[in-house]
Amino acid sequence: MSDRETWATRPGFIIAAIGSAVGLGNLWQFPFKTATNGGAAFVAFYLIAVAVIGFPAMLAEFVLGRRTNVNAVDAFERLGHGPWRAVGGLAVVTGFWILSYYNVVGGWVLRYILGSVRGAYFADPAGYFGAVSAGPEAVLAQALFLALVVGIVSLGIEDGIEAATKLMVPSILLLMVALAVWVTTLPGAGAGYEFFLSPDLSTMTANAGSIIPFAVGQAFFTLSLGMAIMVTYSSYVGDDDNLIVDGGAIVVTNTLVGVLAGLVVFPILLTIGADITTQTGGAGALFVATAAGFGSVPFGRLFGVVFFGVVLIAALSSAISLLEVTVAYANDNYDVPRTVLAPAVGAGLFVLGLPSAWDTAWLTWFDSVAYQLFLPLSVLATTIFVGWVLGTDAVDELRAGTDGLGAGGDVWLWTVRVVVVVAVIATLGLGINELFLVEDAAFFAPL
Repeated sequence: MSDRETWATRPGFIIAAIGSAVGLGNLWQFPFKTATNGGAAFVAFYLIAVAVIGFPAMLAEFVLGRRTNVNAVDAFERLGHGPWRAVGGLAVVTGFWILSYYNVVGGWVLRYILGSVRGAYFADPAGYFGAVSAGPEAVLAQALFLALVVGIVSLGIEDGIEAATKLMVPSILLLMVALAVWVTTLPGAGAGYEFFLSPDLSTMTANAGSIIPFAVGQAFFTLSLGMAIMVTYSSYVGDDDNLIVDGGAIVVTNTLVGVLAGLVVFPILLTIGADITTQTGGAGALFVATAAGFGSVPFGRLFGVVFFGVVLIAALSSAISLLEVTVAYANDNYDVPRTVLAPAVGAGLFVLGLPSAWDTAWLTWFDSVAYQLFLPLSVLATTIFVGWVLGTDAVDELRAGTDGLGAGGDVWLWTVRVVVVVAVIATLGLGINELFLVEDAAFFAPL
């Protein structure tokens, strides 16, 4: 077994975890899911899910990782509950599944940076997306993005992941704020803000059954829950770290970037008169619409490069955390260096991602299965274990590094045991219904 690394500093852990959370989930998925699930109604459900379900569940994963100081699979065995290793295995598989198509979208971003420089998509945004999003070009772009991710993870925790995210996360925040200021000058800014920030109660109630699974799934996705990331990252953390403060910083920053993404994207879409309705969708809708927007505003090439550059940085920061999950498991169990493990795992990801790179219908299918089945099932199993099996030991671990937590630990424990578990069961049920039971069920769509 290889020697296990740790974070060089506590801020390094926080920034790396923020980098994991602040990725395509915010800059691609959040606007995309918002546009296709009722606009501000989706945002309202999402914010509730982050506060009520996401934050307590994140602390549960932190507790599991720091208490064991091993990967997400072996953590359960170290605690004396070997049969629960399957839960960690599910989380690792979930992260691997998501990263397989995440790399494809990362490849799209690389092509759009180049397209912004050349102005290649200005004349025909939809045609450009069709040309670069599927087929041989998409496969090649997927491989290039994956090579970047593998290279960073191969360097290790301190020299690779921590060093990279310390540069990436501040860059994302600064550039997103700059873009948000710029879009205030666009003629469609007011309408974009209204769509994004003014929820319609009737829309929320009438479509709650279909919106809630995606809102909760979005909370899990953007907070990197259910993928073994937070278990893995917290396994490198010292006993004196305040997990509540660290988790709060991650949640707040992640939510801020998601909101900034909406404040940037929707004014652009409304400026060009895009049809943003609950029926508008598709994994490439955001790319097509924003590309059309940059082709229609002054200095479009410059802002296109900046926007897609931010998206690339965010995509890389999340992708390296997803790859680290599988590499950490192998690194803890086999005497094989990272420089071999990371490329080997990357090769497997490339193969699994080929259907998504060849046809965007498969990418949408992979995404639906992740959101509606794998993520809620993984979070449910983990929170049941931490809340009902680990129990008071979990509270003791949460208290380590904190001052004056008092009864707050018990409140958190019962929130995990009841509120989070019940909410995730309901979400999983709704997701299974959408995947398997409704007419034109999503699970069978690409077959």
